[in-house]
Amino acid sequence: MSSPSQTDRKVTLGSYVALAFAVVFFSGLLQSNEWYGVFDFTTLNGAFGSVAGTVTETADGIQVASTTLRGQGGSGARDGFIFALTLIPTVMFALGMINVLEHYGALDAARRLLTPLLRPLMGIPGNSGLALIASLQSTDAGAAMTRQLKDEGHLTQRETDVFTMFQFTAGAAIVNFFSSGAVLFTLTMMDGSLAVTSSIGLAVAVMFIFKFVGANLFRIYLNITEGKDNEKQNNVKKETAQEAA
Repeated sequence: MSSPSQTDRKVTLGSYVALAFAVVFFSGLLQSNEWYGVFDFTTLNGAFGSVAGTVTETADGIQVASTTLRGQGGSGARDGFIFALTLIPTVMFALGMINVLEHYGALDAARRLLTPLLRPLMGIPGNSGLALIASLQSTDAGAAMTRQLKDEGHLTQRETDVFTMFQFTAGAAIVNFFSSGAVLFTLTMMDGSLAVTSSIGLAVAVMFIFKFVGANLFRIYLNITEGKDNEKQNNVKKETAQEAA
């Protein structure tokens, strides 16, 4: 007896629990060095240590200069190769977690809950919701999960293209904004007043809105180009039919 297809699987309470865990795990809400950081993707993914550089001796003692695993001053294909190696743990970990969560029904619950929201917003199915959430924290994880959804037939080529545009418009928006951009909101003028008058919440909202705007602009572009392609195909068919007649 064949197993039921993914679309026929029953969504149970456990599926919703798995989905809730996935949202928290990939969203970065628990990113911390505290004990609850073990439930966060970025925290568990960790970081490479530093490679010791040159050792210089000063009057105060010995100072050891350090650099990252990639080193400094790299260029060309060699530096690109080392950079690619640093992405492998993130991608493997993300794919492993999504397979575990899929086993417990998280993607089925996401499809049922998020399809009514994501279909009108971007024309993509709800089971891409976990990849969407992951992409806000890690471009590598989002890209890997999207590729897996495409390979398993959850996303069509058109849906993959639109979803990719959403992801890489302000890629890893949450992590990059709060690690780099949010510092701008602490700047003050000479008189002590804030240099940036808008709020952090407004800045995040603008990023999210324009991620959706970018995805839908690409949908419009695809509609235009696909329409031209269909028209060309119809013209070719007509010419072929006329020649055959």
